[in-house]
Amino acid sequence: MDYQKTCLPNGIRIVTSRMPHVRSATVIVYVGVGSRYESDRLAGISHFLEHMLFKGTERRPDPVLISEAIEGVGGMMNASTGREHTDYWVKVPSRHLELAFDVLADMLRHSLFDPGELEKERHVIVEEIHGIRDTPDDYVHDLVDRALWNGHPLGRPIIGSEETVEAITRDELIAYLEQHYRADRLVVAAAGDLTHEQVIELVQRYFGDLEPGTPADPHPARLSDARPTIELLERPTEQAHLCLALPALPYRDERRFVQGMLDSVLSSGMSSRLFKEIRERQGLAYEVYGYLREYADVGQAVIYTGTDVERAERALRAVRGELEKLVREPVPDDELERTKELRVGRIVMGLEDSRAVASWIGGQELVFGEVLTPEEVIARIRAVTSEEIQALAQELFQPERFALAVIGPFADVEPLVCAVR
Repeated sequence: MDYQKTCLPNGIRIVTSRMPHVRSATVIVYVGVGSRYESDRLAGISHFLEHMLFKGTERRPDPVLISEAIEGVGGMMNASTGREHTDYWVKVPSRHLELAFDVLADMLRHSLFDPGELEKERHVIVEEIHGIRDTPDDYVHDLVDRALWNGHPLGRPIIGSEETVEAITRDELIAYLEQHYRADRLVVAAAGDLTHEQVIELVQRYFGDLEPGTPADPHPARLSDARPTIELLERPTEQAHLCLALPALPYRDERRFVQGMLDSVLSSGMSSRLFKEIRERQGLAYEVYGYLREYADVGQAVIYTGTDVERAERALRAVRGELEKLVREPVPDDELERTKELRVGRIVMGLEDSRAVASWIGGQELVFGEVLTPEEVIARIRAVTSEEIQALAQELFQPERFALAVIGPFADVEPLVCAVR
């Protein structure tokens, strides 16, 4: 995969990848701000702002006009808010690339923040919060974040709380936009049937006069900020929903490729250890999986399973057993090679779409300031050894660092705690 990069005088970084075999183009505008930049009082404002930028602009005052502009040419658009960045993307037939920039710039630079639309969207977000809380297999992930990072913004839900969302004002949303949506915080990534020169011209036209800002505080974290605890939400559910979490490496650590392989051996696909042991061999759960959340300065690893209430303790012991096995024994060569091929294959297949390629180059530029090609990443994956995986497992999988979140009909969580510590 080839890519090109340009930095405009105002600090906006542009990365593109030409894909002449496709007929689409995707543009993603990354903004280097997310929920960990928020104060406790404004928790959820990054997400609230993301919603409001779809709710009408000076040229398109009705929110429907925004969606119709893109969907009217067969395109699609959306956005997402994370803890360290927010992104807005549009995918269109490539001949409508200019329209994609026009709509994105209109939203990011000329939104109205109509008071009526704001109150409607506030209610929508509160209902979203209620929906998460009513869905235990979603809500348990918020609980385990809090159990691991209690007292730090990393432990707060990205969406905020009902109390904070209800209190955020129109003036605060506009001030947050003006403070953080600055030129030096933007990365524009584009991929598909386009040229680098096209994209540069469009970014200059629509964002070239945007001023840089002052650096913001992302509330830095250290391993010592992890304060593993137990979060129990007693509910009369049919299943026990269990999340085990522990601190992990940040994405700036060179061992992130080893960590990725460790995660894949444990939880990627139906041939992973967790799936084979907990679902296939012991029949303890229908759903079991793990994932990594890597940030600039810390990370976390999480394992989720939903199981019969009576089998919750046994399921946690089985999870703990798989972690201990990785600490005790190196991964056999045949399993390691099979897992490497799984990761390589998913990288290759995942980059057949213009949006995926734009995300690949834009996400790396945002967080690293450079882009590794798929070939370079694959080479790093293939270089990981069993010894490195075992050494990292021994470093990370320390029971005193385990945080646990449980949702289910449990009056006493102590037997579950004993199963993992």
